[in-house]
Amino acid sequence: MIAYIHLVWLLRLESFFGPRALLDYESLSMLHRNVWKWTYLDGRESLWLACVHEVLALGMGLAMSLGFWTRWTVPAAWFLTLMTAHRLAPFLFGLDQIVLMLAMYLSVSRCGDAWSLDKRFGLVQGPVLHWQNTFATRLIQLHLCVIYFFGGLGKARGWMWWDGTAMWYAAASYEYQSLDWTWIGRYATLGSILTHGTLFWEIAYAALVWPRLTRPWILAIAFFVHAGIALFMGMITFGLMMLVANLAFVPLPDPRCDTSS
Repeated sequence: MIAYIHLVWLLRLESFFGPRALLDYESLSMLHRNVWKWTYLDGRESLWLACVHEVLALGMGLAMSLGFWTRWTVPAAWFLTLMTAHRLAPFLFGLDQIVLMLAMYLSVSRCGDAWSLDKRFGLVQGPVLHWQNTFATRLIQLHLCVIYFFGGLGKARGWMWWDGTAMWYAAASYEYQSLDWTWIGRYATLGSILTHGTLFWEIAYAALVWPRLTRPWILAIAFFVHAGIALFMGMITFGLMMLVANLAFVPLPDPRCDTSS
């Protein structure tokens, strides 16, 4: 996904970087005046530098996805993406933020120790199960809890989430509509149940995702929520990455049982 987002930026290079970019140096300086967001792509960069940066970031993303030299390519992919994100802060979406979050925690892990080209070519040694992987997984889990909890609190400040009409307004927004689901307006009770259920799920996620009894239900709801966002609201990549992030709570097979290598 890192490779994908850099490919998108690369295809519209002149719109995002260089002297004719939509966001120039003065505007970027004003945006970063009260928030420290350093980047060497500060609005005065040449198109040549931006092109090299994006191509390199795309390459690091591809190497990361293949599990090649992960000790170096994962943090490099994260850093290069962060530099672009600080340059294009007003143009970021949830996808970019979630990808950055996951890449940051993978940078402190040993994610290339199993099911990777590093493992296949014998570039990694030592135990497959390592405390760094447990640490990175826990950080992802905790960060998800924070995202959902404050996302739910933010929704609770809006009256649409209290009177049960939020789902209808989401369905009626053509900006994010990929499939027509305005039919939900004919079923006010269903819309209200989905609205209040989503709000409760987001706020309660941080508490209910940890117990083994409630975790499968919380993750099942997460699947339907983000699959719905992907299918009905046109945010396929964002919905996909949120599903990937939720896999941090799903126990995976022990890689020591992998006999393919």
